[in-house]
Amino acid sequence: MAWNVFISAGEASGEAYGALLIDELKRRFEGAGQQAAFFGMGGPRMAAAGLERIVRAEDVAVMGITEVVRHLPRIYREFRKLKQSLRDRKPDVAVLIDFPDIHFKLAEELKRLGVPVLFFVSPQLWAWKKHRIKLVQRYVDRMLVIFPFEEPFYRERGVHAEFVGHPMAELPMPVISREAFAEANGLDAGRTWVGLLPGSRMKEVRANLPEMLNAARQLKQTVPDLQFVLPLAPTLTEAQVEEVLAIGGDASRADKGDGLRYVRDARAALFHARASIVASGTATVEAALIGNPFVVVYRVSPLTYAIAKRVVTVPHVAMANLIAGKRVVPELIQNDFTASNLVRQLLPLLPDGPSRESMMIELAKLRGLVRAKGLDRDEGTGAISRVAEVTLELLGSSARGRASETMSPETMHY
Repeated sequence: MAWNVFISAGEASGEAYGALLIDELKRRFEGAGQQAAFFGMGGPRMAAAGLERIVRAEDVAVMGITEVVRHLPRIYREFRKLKQSLRDRKPDVAVLIDFPDIHFKLAEELKRLGVPVLFFVSPQLWAWKKHRIKLVQRYVDRMLVIFPFEEPFYRERGVHAEFVGHPMAELPMPVISREAFAEANGLDAGRTWVGLLPGSRMKEVRANLPEMLNAARQLKQTVPDLQFVLPLAPTLTEAQVEEVLAIGGDASRADKGDGLRYVRDARAALFHARASIVASGTATVEAALIGNPFVVVYRVSPLTYAIAKRVVTVPHVAMANLIAGKRVVPELIQNDFTASNLVRQLLPLLPDGPSRESMMIELAKLRGLVRAKGLDRDEGTGAISRVAEVTLELLGSSARGRASETMSPETMHY
């Protein structure tokens, strides 16, 4: 009889971590001669890793207050499917990755069923909605966080929290050469590339990409040899990809207009791009850790922004700036997010010089800040490994008590 593990992630970054976690857990279970079944919510990478998807992440990934309200019937329908799967299969342990709007509700149901709950990648309660800390205190057994300032925030409020480091800080740099990446994606390796990362959700793309493209047109007037690289998020559906292509225009005419090319590998695009324009979110951390100079942008509905301005209490929007505790990268948010402002901020980052060099020095410092002491991926003790360890610890103390001695951390052979 297999262990029953519920894992849930709702966005591109979270589902990438979910896929890595499933792989790590499978390795550990197999090493101990045990079997496990994984089910829940996730994207295509989690499915490829072995997740039985009760709900597809791409069917629930929306953003903002007004956007969530508009999609409530569909979100509620998918939530009910997840909730019913918990009742029907009662997992031995649950791992919830970010995506708090659904996951806090699931945590409540899991706690009612007596299932241990691990929450990985903290919701940004330290920025807004601090009242939700009560939900964490009530329904979450362990909170594993990826930014150093989050651990004291939770521990001061009685939550069993641990900083495990950011998984992206442990990833090796892309190995694909610039020439090979260019050949695979119809790019000219001799030209200067600028990355355009408008977000992983379609609502973000619609809000951010048109102004990015306006800036791209203006940038090419000053730097004619530019080419623009736009990574497509893996959680986008085929219909959504077609919509992105329509917004961007005909990418087959790369030497006309914006010189825009669509790619699938965001990390390689950031690694080889000279600089980038990145929507606020996980991609800003990815760009920072790769060391790619960038400008942060973001735009939401006027109502969402008006409410956010009243309740958000942090001094910066970009995670790179929050981690550094100062303005490391420029932020162009809402009305400040214009093509002309983008051009003004990005142009100094293209040539060698003080602006570019200063930012690259600051970005290099960030990599050390988001790695947990004592954890090293090369030694098998990185962030994902630690999440797997805690998952097994919770299995060992599960209310069901199933084979607790044979599956306890002491008897598991890692």
